[in-house]
Amino acid sequence: MATIKLKDISTRAPKDWNKEETKIKTIAILQELDELQNLLFAESKHAVLVVLQGMDASGKDSAIRKVFGTLNPQGVRVQSFKVPTELELSHDFLWRIHAAAPPKGVIQIFNRSHYEDVLVTRVHRWIDEKTVKRRMKAINEFEQLLQEHNSTTILKFYLHVSPEEQQERLQERIHNPSKQWKYNEKDFEEARLWDRYMDAYEDCFAHCNDVPWTVVPADQNWYKEYVIADTLKKALEKLDMQYPGLKKE
Repeated sequence: MATIKLKDISTRAPKDWNKEETKIKTIAILQELDELQNLLFAESKHAVLVVLQGMDASGKDSAIRKVFGTLNPQGVRVQSFKVPTELELSHDFLWRIHAAAPPKGVIQIFNRSHYEDVLVTRVHRWIDEKTVKRRMKAINEFEQLLQEHNSTTILKFYLHVSPEEQQERLQERIHNPSKQWKYNEKDFEEARLWDRYMDAYEDCFAHCNDVPWTVVPADQNWYKEYVIADTLKKALEKLDMQYPGLKKE
């Protein structure tokens, strides 16, 4: 991958993109995804892992709801990784991640992922730089293992939101009753570490790119949803899947 500098990438849709036209395109893509996901489930020869990373309020939850919410729930799973438990900390950092990897026929979404262990831990300096590099190497090997040993297609999205939009969304969590359940005082503390997070993300893009990253402008939800849906559709189409025939006794 070319060097990614987030400050040089817009957080908004290209100026010549029309909101309503894009929404119509997204609806058509979601209809196609419904069939492709059904085919993935029926054939059961491939797995799909969707990694969603981004700062707080970058729109990970809404992306899951709007892009994947219309698909058959039998074939879609969502896993969020919170602060590790005592049991999880007694194992290697990928132990809990590997347990949630997708089986064949399933689209698995990681709402935050194994990358938190080289992002949050690094930004807060809970691990040293030697450990960061060792973990990045392990992540590359882990993703290669999933690809080679379980036919897993991995799609990694960074939801690129501006600090201004983030602050607006965090404030909305205070004032909007339907979003107050999302409020976490620590989100504002993390936002103050913005520059450190940007550096950490850019280092991930540089050293964990055997599976390439897609940087998704995320200030406008309609464009974010289109990019994720379209990328997923194209990836599934490349699998050249076929419905299995009648089972032989």
